[in-house]
Amino acid sequence: MDVLLVPLIDVIVIALQIYIYVLIASVILSWLVAFNIINTGNQFVHSIGGFLYKATEPALRPIRRRLPDLGGIDISPIVLILAVFLIQGILLNLKAKI
Repeated sequence: MDVLLVPLIDVIVIALQIYIYVLIASVILSWLVAFNIINTGNQFVHSIGGFLYKATEPALRPIRRRLPDLGGIDISPIVLILAVFLIQGILLNLKAKI
């Protein structure tokens, strides 16, 4: 059982790290669109934006509903990244105990 659990934890930790990178890319893209640096009329940018939205919005939406309104500041990605770090820490601690 432990033989399969360690690689599984490693895969989950790597997937969570990739998800953090996707979150960061989503935030950066939203800033670039908000400051009109890139145009979402471009098909490539629209495709990337659609992917990032579909990958991050299901996790960010419940967090946004529970956070207080801070005006134009959205801290939900920071909360989600901290939650992912917490999950990674728990998994790595579990792996160390095996």
